[in-house]
Amino acid sequence: MTKLDVPLVHGQLRTVRAVSLGSFGFVLVIVGFLAPVSRDHRSAVGPCQPGTNGHLSPSRDLYCLTLVPVPEMEFVAGAVELGRIPSVFTTNVTVDGQHRYEAVLHLKGLPPVETLGDFTTYVAWVTTPNFVPLINLGSVSNGENRLGAIELNKFHVLVSAEVRGGGAEREGRLVLRGASASTRMRPPDLMEFLYGASGSAIDSGMSGMDHAGWPRPLSPAGVTMMSALMELKPPNADPFLLDEPDPPTGKPSEVVRLADGDTLVLEAGVVSRTIGGKTFQMYGFNGQYPGPLIWANQGTTVNVKLVNSIDMPTSVHWHGIRIENRFDGVPGLTQDPVLPGDSFDYRISFPDAGLYWYHPHHREDIQQDLGLYGNMFVQSDREDYFSPANREEFLILDDIAITEEGLLPFGDQQATHALMGRFGNQFLVNGEPEYSLSVRHEEVVRFFLTNVSNTRTFNLSFGGAAIKVVGTDVGNFETEEWAQSVVIAPAERYIVHVMFPRAGTFLLENRVQGIDHRSGGFLPFVDTVGVVAVQSENADPNFSSSFETLRSDSSVTNDIGHYRRYFDDPPGRELILTLETDGLPFVVGRFMQFDSTFFNPVEWAGTMPMMNWASTPDQVRWILRDPSTGRENMEIGWQFERGDVVKIRLSNERETLHAMQHPIHFHGQRFLVVDVNGVRNTNMAWKDTMLLPVGSTADILLDITNPGNWMVHCHIAEHLETGMMTAFTVN
Repeated sequence: MTKLDVPLVHGQLRTVRAVSLGSFGFVLVIVGFLAPVSRDHRSAVGPCQPGTNGHLSPSRDLYCLTLVPVPEMEFVAGAVELGRIPSVFTTNVTVDGQHRYEAVLHLKGLPPVETLGDFTTYVAWVTTPNFVPLINLGSVSNGENRLGAIELNKFHVLVSAEVRGGGAEREGRLVLRGASASTRMRPPDLMEFLYGASGSAIDSGMSGMDHAGWPRPLSPAGVTMMSALMELKPPNADPFLLDEPDPPTGKPSEVVRLADGDTLVLEAGVVSRTIGGKTFQMYGFNGQYPGPLIWANQGTTVNVKLVNSIDMPTSVHWHGIRIENRFDGVPGLTQDPVLPGDSFDYRISFPDAGLYWYHPHHREDIQQDLGLYGNMFVQSDREDYFSPANREEFLILDDIAITEEGLLPFGDQQATHALMGRFGNQFLVNGEPEYSLSVRHEEVVRFFLTNVSNTRTFNLSFGGAAIKVVGTDVGNFETEEWAQSVVIAPAERYIVHVMFPRAGTFLLENRVQGIDHRSGGFLPFVDTVGVVAVQSENADPNFSSSFETLRSDSSVTNDIGHYRRYFDDPPGRELILTLETDGLPFVVGRFMQFDSTFFNPVEWAGTMPMMNWASTPDQVRWILRDPSTGRENMEIGWQFERGDVVKIRLSNERETLHAMQHPIHFHGQRFLVVDVNGVRNTNMAWKDTMLLPVGSTADILLDITNPGNWMVHCHIAEHLETGMMTAFTVN
């Protein structure tokens, strides 16, 4: 076998082997990398391919599975690209929360199959680590092979020579095999177990801590933590909870319809809330939890006077609205914080129809989590904006963290939960723990969904009822699209139509796959967030026929059409999303290194409650980095001109101590998600927030129309508190 270096993709050198196959001559085999032959809906950069012209590319570790040949077949090379299946969501999962990938197998060096014995074809298989079930993915050959969807948490891919292609069992000769990155997860070894089981593993400055005032977080069902981790508490932060004398009882949200020129007084204050039989002090706008639903027509302008009646500075950010910059509600950038007892007058214009929300932009980890949020709905000036529905329901999705003593305190001087964000253990819909709805048989319900949680990404389904995704942050999709479930990250909004086809009970469920760090496996979590009772009475009028039709919105397609000429441009800007830590307790760092063998593309559940709770911005720094300058967070300083259209590549770095998904929000503008992991989106809508899974890249097209100084940040509240934000100027 001869080794030589030859120039390959983009002028880079790759080692290849010239292998003699007797009468078949020589075959050049690329070692460690296989370039795709054609990509169809995929663009230039995929997970099995390096970046184009030095630009960032998806994580090969997570999304490119290298196949290893058996010893006597080492002249064969293969790789499986775990590509994104196009979807209206930036991550594609089953209704149970298992990630779905379009598997594309790239093969080189396979000799004619008959040279290996009495075989007629090569076959690809996918299976679990215990080899049950074994799924035949079809016959394969050298080059690119589309294998279809893989929907398994842990899996192996095999290639074998077989007598026939359609068999249910592998009977022939194994040629290649490889395992998904998730199979690297394993239970702690003896040394890790001893560290975790011993209090001596805690740094001397962290041991023997007094937990007075800090009730321990409750672990999710089925999750246990090492005893050493149970000794932790947040450093350099005292517990904070509200303690006001006799606050008023919080009221349900009311609808406030504002005409052009109207004024709304919005008072932030303390309210009393009873949830699950326990009474807590929380926040509310105008005594309501959530705050009032502001309803306005597209093209109107309204006034809102914020009155601060809480005991800390605050502001209101009008999330997603392309607003005048001085009213964007960002203390230190667009306004001074509104001090206790003071007020601030906002003027809000509504240029775009869609679903929006409002919340503070100061200590969001406390103020938003305790109830300072509300929806805004901007009614389109088009009568046919939505396809028909019998009714409309606004659902604000949230969670809060409760212990046996009451609410889990927040950090007073600084945020806790800086690593992964504050996961709650009590789900709320519109501020209530037991959402219920009664509908009629075949009634079509238009649900307006908003996720206001600090960190949790939901995978929401409707008990098997058909879901049609209609719109998102800043308006409709080009075409309505079916979905098994709705993946909605913090600050995102989705508008869906659901038809309930029979009488009975339909559960609104959050079904996800968390990671069990003790066993090195996956834990399914199923949480009921609401119940829909379907009556036997028939819906009138009956919209089942129009519901079954996927309507296209030509006005959206025409609007986006003005931007399609930019889709294939190289990125004009790039941002790396990454993490730095300093001073974490030794046991936390040790276990994080152990966990770094694999990161779930989306951290669906808080399965490391103690080590997450005990982290603060003193130890954790989440980062936005411009790779062209090396500048980070608020030092980046991008400058644009009004009218610019800029492609920005976002890259969520996998090589950190604990990589995590990030919902990235751009203030004051709108954008299109053009590609995710090199796969072109085929159905678009305007967004202001998008979820970027671990190890992924996304190309967004930012439509820069609004002058001023604007924020970009992760909308996990605790990541924002660690500094994961920057600002850009539009001249």
